[in-house]
Amino acid sequence: MEAPASTTLVVVGDESTSAIHALEGYANVRALAFDGIPDDEVARWSATADAPYFVHDHDPLAHVAAAWVEFFDDQSTYGVLELEIDRAVEAAERHEITVPDYYVVLHPEDLRPTWQHWWLGVLASAAPTRVIPWPDADDSLARLLRHLPTGRAWPEMESWLPGVVGAVPDRVGLPGS
Repeated sequence: MEAPASTTLVVVGDESTSAIHALEGYANVRALAFDGIPDDEVARWSATADAPYFVHDHDPLAHVAAAWVEFFDDQSTYGVLELEIDRAVEAAERHEITVPDYYVVLHPEDLRPTWQHWWLGVLASAAPTRVIPWPDADDSLARLLRHLPTGRAWPEMESWLPGVVGAVPDRVGLPGS
């Protein structure tokens, strides 16, 4: 599957659906809330989006994120985390999933601590300017689109995702971690 032509944002948080719907009236934004759509279908939508910005709520790394959080919250095993990472890397190699250009994390201060460490620590350590904490879910998200930060793109998934098994909450991003 070809790379998306649009700048893709995944919005995460309890108010993601309302934030996405607030962008529906903008001519340069394709905004969709996906529910139960498979990863490869979302990747196909992303690759064919005809607007400069494609904003949605489908995280291609959701299974990895959940496995990481559950492992560190003592609700799952190391093997499950490794399995989810392997599945995600294999799907990326087959071009069935792609990491969005940006993750927008709504109200990160309201997240449980382990989820905060996932979004603002583990994920942000791979591409710091590509994970954006955002305090508002209303139409102010449109302002963000006009001022997205620039920075290096995400590295290839297979170069960083396997390393998240060693990313420990409260230690992510610290020297020697």
